[in-house]
Amino acid sequence: MAATIHHRTGTAPSPARRRVLAGLVAAGAVGAAPRLAFAGSGAPDGNRFVLVVLRGGMDGLSAAPAIGDPEYAAARGPLANLGAAPLAIDATFALHPNLPELHAMVRRGEATVVHAVGLAYRERSHFDAQQVLESGTAHPYELHTGWLGRALAASGQKGIALATAVPLVLRSNAVVDTWAPSALPDPSADLVARLERMYAGDRALATALERARALHLDAPMPAGDGMAMAQGNAAPRPGAFVVLAARAAEFLAQPVGPQAAVLEIGGWDTHANQANPNGGLANGLRQLDAGLAALRNALDASGAWRRTVVVVATEFGREVAVNGTLGTDHGSGGVAFVLGGAVRGGVVADWPGLARAQRFEGRDLRVTTDLRALLKGVLADHLQIAASALERDVFPGSASVRPLALLRG
Repeated sequence: MAATIHHRTGTAPSPARRRVLAGLVAAGAVGAAPRLAFAGSGAPDGNRFVLVVLRGGMDGLSAAPAIGDPEYAAARGPLANLGAAPLAIDATFALHPNLPELHAMVRRGEATVVHAVGLAYRERSHFDAQQVLESGTAHPYELHTGWLGRALAASGQKGIALATAVPLVLRSNAVVDTWAPSALPDPSADLVARLERMYAGDRALATALERARALHLDAPMPAGDGMAMAQGNAAPRPGAFVVLAARAAEFLAQPVGPQAAVLEIGGWDTHANQANPNGGLANGLRQLDAGLAALRNALDASGAWRRTVVVVATEFGREVAVNGTLGTDHGSGGVAFVLGGAVRGGVVADWPGLARAQRFEGRDLRVTTDLRALLKGVLADHLQIAASALERDVFPGSASVRPLALLRG
């Protein structure tokens, strides 16, 4: 059973009624629907976009080691041992051995590794960095809406968050739904009917309930996956991201489904025992790889993969050198992955080098590609967001950041 709710800024019900509806939806009171149904302006067979946020600061030099950098082994020390041979992409870059599915996508020309990428923000706070990552600004708390939400609002497109609440990146005037599995029992048909009568005179609540019903999936959740995903920096729950990725594919494959989806995985704050083959980083990479494969395979089966782009990003990378507890501390530059049937594939990197003199503040992988350049390129080329809207609304103050071309012509 799934918990769902519809959101749109400016149409919120009163606080008391909002609590009633939130409780209803959290309890799974969405009724049964024969199939997914979305109202709105989404074009059948239109392009689709997925953002995967890795909360906690993933170590890009472990996920995508620069094995050909002459300083790599000495700079990384014990962290250069990944437990198995890295999966080589070219003479310089490889992927962690726990990312075989992503590696296969790179080899097929369906995934691009964008390295030495990061935010304009250079401090080391998770909270501030995540705010910048999602708001699309250069400094924390300049805006309190999200770049993807503003992009969807500018183009009249719809989004969905595979979460219990709308993340900042999707907040705006755009139409956004949320979907999350629930372990609670289904409500009775009588209760749903009573709620429909109660909400009949309130347009916002009636619409929310109807969309919650429409978003319900017939297929039951697999046992043990009652929660959507790990939140914050908690360890990722085994299998949860795979379930959410498969559900996201079902939503996106609908002819007039949402154009964009957002998923999250927490647990990337690896201050200790980072090289443990059964630790947080290793397990997180396994889960990420399995989830991306599930998303890819489900979208490919529906024919939607060829018109889909997936961006995987984190708030910052880690320091290059190992710390005193065999982990890594908060850094700057990291790695992003761009996947999909519309992607060129390969590696994009203005590589700064790993020697101490080449690092930012002598500590971090230096950022040579602004993440906004990647996002601008994808939004313009794939979701057809106008350049004027990108500069004015989506990423204000970013005129000097030129879009990065990552998609097939």
